[in-house]
Amino acid sequence: MGRRLGDLTTGNTKCMLKVNGTRLIDRMLNQLLKLNLSRIIIVVGYKGDNLKNHIKSNHNTNIITFIENELFDKTNNIYSLWLAKNILIEDDTLLLESDLIFEDEILECALKSKYKSCALISKYETWMDGTMVKIDEDNNIVNFIPKKSFRYNEIETYFKTVNVYKFSKDFLKNHYLPFLEAYIKVLGENEYYEQVLRVITLIDNCEMKAVQIAGKHWYEIDDIQDLRIAETLFAEPKERLKKIQNSYGGYWRYTSLLDFCYLVNPYFPTQRMIEEMKANFEPLLREYPSGMAINSLLSAKYFGIKQDYICIGNGAAELIKSLMSMIKGKIGISFPTFEEYPNRLDAEKIEKYHPNNHNFSYTANDLIKYYNHKQIDALLIINPDNPSGNYINRVELLCLAEWTKLRGIRLIIDESFIDFSDEGTAHSLLHNDILMQYPNICIIKSISKSYGVPGLRLGIIATSDNTLISQLKKDVSIWNINSFAEFYLQIYNKYEKDYQKSCVEFRKERDKFANELKQIPYLRVIPSQANYFLCEVLNGINASDLTLLLLSNYNILIKDCSSKKGFPTERQYVRIAIRDRKDNKRLIEALSNITFDNTDISSNNVNTD
Repeated sequence: MGRRLGDLTTGNTKCMLKVNGTRLIDRMLNQLLKLNLSRIIIVVGYKGDNLKNHIKSNHNTNIITFIENELFDKTNNIYSLWLAKNILIEDDTLLLESDLIFEDEILECALKSKYKSCALISKYETWMDGTMVKIDEDNNIVNFIPKKSFRYNEIETYFKTVNVYKFSKDFLKNHYLPFLEAYIKVLGENEYYEQVLRVITLIDNCEMKAVQIAGKHWYEIDDIQDLRIAETLFAEPKERLKKIQNSYGGYWRYTSLLDFCYLVNPYFPTQRMIEEMKANFEPLLREYPSGMAINSLLSAKYFGIKQDYICIGNGAAELIKSLMSMIKGKIGISFPTFEEYPNRLDAEKIEKYHPNNHNFSYTANDLIKYYNHKQIDALLIINPDNPSGNYINRVELLCLAEWTKLRGIRLIIDESFIDFSDEGTAHSLLHNDILMQYPNICIIKSISKSYGVPGLRLGIIATSDNTLISQLKKDVSIWNINSFAEFYLQIYNKYEKDYQKSCVEFRKERDKFANELKQIPYLRVIPSQANYFLCEVLNGINASDLTLLLLSNYNILIKDCSSKKGFPTERQYVRIAIRDRKDNKRLIEALSNITFDNTDISSNNVNTD
């Protein structure tokens, strides 16, 4: 009945739902009709006439038989299967549920399995719900785990049933159907047929085995979020890329996706810190966080600056939005850059600076020279810049601070990536004496990036301009960060040495990764002091094609910079995040395998799952 899908299933059974324009039942029947099957039996119930009429109008029904479950609203799938018992004893059988979407190879896994009877299973992932199983080293299913017996502390041992089964005629006749009949008589018709399989595995020497389908795409659609994910997984390559990019995160839903797009520290937080967070999960979940005053104190302690100088944010994005709304005059911005800032401004308020070189590099003197005769009220510096990785050292920044102070210009410095630079935290301007000396300075720092906790949504803004900091605190919500983020701030100092070590380890990995990327013949790697590399794509190769190939053939996501402002139209660029050794090696292998001949860029070589 698909109640959780709301209006999408009004007047129709769930398998009539459209995914990327194709109904679930049509997709599944087209897959089944390619196989050498003697017949297809469809048990119908809710809105069954609609379904039958649709199938008869769109498919060859010579081998399709319908069975009616008139008690669909009072029974469950155990009864629907029982209605087909006379057919089940006649031949070997594939059993599928109609709210599934899967790639063609899934059915091949069952049909070509050496086991006469088998259940397709997939390693447990966070999106999965319903019946789980445990297996032994010989692929025997040793237990079916119903929802009420599910234990999160055992998920490492769990596999999800894909709800695709292959049963031999003998297994159905001599094992499954006798147990099915007994189960219904004793426990009723409002149960799941997996319960019968659970009983068999517990008390009988069962021939049914488990077949793992690692790496193959499938999804079970129960609600609107499931539909959105399924539409992404099973879209055509370009559309899939577009859907993923437009989600702006939440990639944990796509567990096989390797994300080289978003920028975080791969070496922090440590496992011990994560364990401390986990140990305090329940009180943090059930208790309110503190208000702005307490969390300003915590963030001030975090960075070693005065509480009066700092405002905490729900990620730096919240503070950027607030700050940009308070800029009254024109603001100088170098392009290309992190577009969260210019996107918050009217175009006429931006005085653009474009570095005149292929590396998009610039110095403090370059900015002073360019803006010396222009009327600006603020100047924005992303340091290191995003996406170029350009870095201005502390001495130069202090010269810029002096120049802007004399000119009455507010200097906004985003230090979100500075800890990754070779000079590290020692060259940050987040110090009381500097903030006091230059009240025109306003420093923004995302805690997501270098500290590796983007899910917590933390950022700060710091300035000795009391009027501005007061306005910012009034503009954001009093409870703008949650208890998990607050607790992280509270315990960070215990792990500060670990954080410094992580930055050292990161810099070593950046050097290795840079040398490997430079060996890719169609990439020009632009020097970076951040946790990413901007790479020019050479040899007439389109950045969008490269991004699409990596996602479609290797499930790797990088940032296509084609749409970013400030890049010359005749050149192509991508931004690649720096991850740990294992992930970076996987990307290098993928890039090395891409040759961009006609085969690579043709749709035939693109995995459209």
